[in-house]
Amino acid sequence: MARVLVDVMLKPEILDPQGEAVANALPRLGVNGITSVRIGKRIELEFEGEPDLDQARAVADALLANPVIETFTLRVDDTAEAAETGEENAA
Repeated sequence: MARVLVDVMLKPEILDPQGEAVANALPRLGVNGITSVRIGKRIELEFEGEPDLDQARAVADALLANPVIETFTLRVDDTAEAAETGEENAA
């Protein structure tokens, strides 16, 4: 099984009220030095066999991200295959 990770984020020019709320709460928790927080989402697509990045890109563009206000990135999750074969903790 192969997994493609899709990370969806608001475009930089779009306000992120959830991120702002987290950033404003950090000093109350004693966390300083973080000047900005942006909140996004991660979607995992599992493929039988080899991952089809073109298909994953089409799904992300049509269904997972709103291209008016969001951007997305794709990456193959190499740890999914390693976990299946028991290689992840072998190091």
